[in-house]
Amino acid sequence: MNKLILPTAIVLLALSSCVSKKDYVSLEQKYNDTRSTLQKTTLEKEGLEAKFAKIEDRVANYYKKINALKGDNVTLQNENDVKLDMVGNTAVISTKTRALLNATLAKVDPSILADAKTLKDSLNLAVAYNLKKSIAASDLKGSNAIDININQTVVMISISDKLLFNTASFKIKRGAHALLKKLAGVINSEPSMEVMIEGHTDSRTISNDVVQDNWDLSVKRATSIVRILESKYKVDGSRLIAAGRGATVPLVENNSYKNRAKNRRTRVVILPNLDKFFALLSDNPTEVKL
Repeated sequence: MNKLILPTAIVLLALSSCVSKKDYVSLEQKYNDTRSTLQKTTLEKEGLEAKFAKIEDRVANYYKKINALKGDNVTLQNENDVKLDMVGNTAVISTKTRALLNATLAKVDPSILADAKTLKDSLNLAVAYNLKKSIAASDLKGSNAIDININQTVVMISISDKLLFNTASFKIKRGAHALLKKLAGVINSEPSMEVMIEGHTDSRTISNDVVQDNWDLSVKRATSIVRILESKYKVDGSRLIAAGRGATVPLVENNSYKNRAKNRRTRVVILPNLDKFFALLSDNPTEVKL
């Protein structure tokens, strides 16, 4: 603005010496008007620049929010892809989990799969399939003293005490280690499972220097097995539970030697963690009859 005013002033001074007063006054008025207009234009320009800067800041903030929302959306989508929730008594699974479930169910015997009427039935079949596959691979069924049952999503392996312990003892027999090694193989092959070892006795009373009663004996037997699985066969201790049931859950009445022998047992209860189960679904094409 100063560069424009200086030449104009010089011109006015030069003209003042050779123009009439009336013309001079007119030129001066035009000069003042021009300067006023220039000042006004400059102020308007500065105001527009300030407004534009604020708009740019708002746009930048909007973009930041949009990008943050995009990131949140990706995170939520990833979480939803592996999510399994319960709404009331109904299982609700994500698209990715459904795909994994379907991949497993495709390997199940079609005649068995036909009986799955609900999503819960399908979940049970998928869990049972993987567990049965692991048990079959370990050949745990190689003895008449071992009984395996699958109830919904829980696998129960019942082992006669004659394979594991001497009478009234909680020290594991040397010959039982081969069986426990196979059991550890099943547990380690399915990281999605937790395992409870239950000790069961018959109803005869027991009391000696190391065992107080049947409760004490059943707990000590379960603990002995848990220790071996963890220390010798490297089963993660956080997945193991030791429990004693004493004589409170007999299979049959304790009214004969044969029946008492049936009640003296160790039960291995394999409990699926469904979140981990679907994250660890294998792609083994081996067919297993449930």
